[in-house]
Amino acid sequence: MINPRLAALITIVVGAALLRLAPHPPNLTPITAVALFGGAYFSDKRLALLAPLAALFLSDLFIAFHHQMPVVYGSFAVIVGIGLWLQRRRTAVRIAAAALASSVVFFVLTNFGLWATTSYYPHTFDGLVACYIAAIPWFRNTVVGDLFYTAILFGGFALLERRFAVLRQPVTAVRA
Repeated sequence: MINPRLAALITIVVGAALLRLAPHPPNLTPITAVALFGGAYFSDKRLALLAPLAALFLSDLFIAFHHQMPVVYGSFAVIVGIGLWLQRRRTAVRIAAAALASSVVFFVLTNFGLWATTSYYPHTFDGLVACYIAAIPWFRNTVVGDLFYTAILFGGFALLERRFAVLRQPVTAVRA
C-alpha cells in the first residue's frame, strides 16, 4: 500500500505536469518546478528522477516529440540533482536560488544543444553567442514560470504538511 505522503507527492507532480498541456505563453510551464520539487521531496533518488521525467514524457506524448528531447530531458535530470541538494536544506531563500539556478541550467544546456545539433547557427563561438542572444526573450518567461510554479509547489506542499500530519516526513533519529 502506498503511503499518503508518497501518493500526495506523485499526485502533485502529475497534476503540475498536466498543466503543461494547458495553453500557456512559451516557456512558462511547471516542468522545471516539477523536477526541482521531485528532487527535493522524493526520498528515493530513483523516484526523484523517474517521477518528473515520466511526467514530462507523458505530457510530450500529447505535445510532440522533437530532436532536442535528449538535451531537454538531460537538463531536467540536472535540475532533479539540484532538488536532491535541497532535500535537507529547504528554506525559502535556497528554494528561490535553486529555482533561478534551474532556469539558468535549462537555458544554458538547451540552447547549447540547439546550437550543437542544428544548422540554425554556425558552429563557431560567434554562432554560439548568437544562439544565446536569440534565446534571451524566452528566458524571461522561463524565470517567471520557474519561480511561480516553484512557489506554488513548495509552498502548497508546505501548507499541506502543516494541515495534515500524515503528509509530514518522519523525523529520523541522529546517531551521536
